[in-house]
Amino acid sequence: MAKKNLFSGTIAVIGERELVMGFRLIGIEDSYMADGEKGVEKVMEIYKTGKHSVIMISQNLRRNMDAKLLSKLESSTKPVVVFVPLPGSEEEESIAQLAKRVLGVDIGR
Repeated sequence: MAKKNLFSGTIAVIGERELVMGFRLIGIEDSYMADGEKGVEKVMEIYKTGKHSVIMISQNLRRNMDAKLLSKLESSTKPVVVFVPLPGSEEEESIAQLAKRVLGVDIGR
């Protein structure tokens, strides 16, 4: 029986057209255009498959998620969930904030 590599898997992107098209252009095939409640449903569908190592979600979808779901996604390590702002948005998460949220490491010190 072959060993499963901890880091094997793919990347999925879920969000608005502007976000998704950019990732499709660089070759990420699992890119889904969705927003609002449909976007949250797509996030859960992709999350539950266990197929992806990283799920990149539009920052705008956070507004449609309840606190319990948001906590689950933010603390997930398999897959790692990253919220991505749209280009030009002011809601960017810094690398230090991302490292602290996902890894529990404060690199700002």
